[in-house]
Amino acid sequence: MLNGTQDTGPTAALFASLNGSRTAKSSAIDPQDRFLKLLVTQMQNQDPLNPLDNAQVTSQLAQISTVGGIDKLNATLKALGASMNSSQAMQAATMIGRGVLVPGSTLELANGRAFAGLELPQPADSIRVTIQNTAGNIVRTLQLGGQNAGLVPLQWDGLTDSGAPAANGAYRFSASAVLNGGKTDVNTLAFGLVGSVTPAAQGVTMEVGRLGSFDLSAVRQIS
Repeated sequence: MLNGTQDTGPTAALFASLNGSRTAKSSAIDPQDRFLKLLVTQMQNQDPLNPLDNAQVTSQLAQISTVGGIDKLNATLKALGASMNSSQAMQAATMIGRGVLVPGSTLELANGRAFAGLELPQPADSIRVTIQNTAGNIVRTLQLGGQNAGLVPLQWDGLTDSGAPAANGAYRFSASAVLNGGKTDVNTLAFGLVGSVTPAAQGVTMEVGRLGSFDLSAVRQIS
């Protein structure tokens, strides 16, 4: 049998306030508003002999303010990231059909011409480039001499060490650099044409012919 009496104490007021907030479109109410409504109700119905601690109230307000600020910051960063991805996609789209240098060690010889590049973290007194065919045989060795730090363009005329023209097709190359009598770092860069651009949540990727897919940040030079 149901009891017809109702509790009219502070606890009942708290539950009445919360129940009212749930029935009034609770899914649309901001968590900050719910917290403040609960806090005001607590203060209105607090025990005069045991009031709420001011430091505790201040701490609770600071915490909910921090949470609200973090939520707004996350929303701002999310919108900023989406805007940057859109901007990157539009910039990358202008690169379709253009040649780029990306990390790699392959050469594509066509009509007596092949292009590639080197990236030097520091200057080099001399650089040696070795070109091999698909069987691993050395077909050409190039001596580039001293070079400054940065990007170094590489062009092969398609001739072998014997002076005979090499067959069109795919080749591989490697490079070694010397500075003050010791080896120094050198990174090889492959040349390819951008065929397509794909925007994604993680950023923009580009399809560079047979070289594969690369992030926009992997591009070292555009020609």
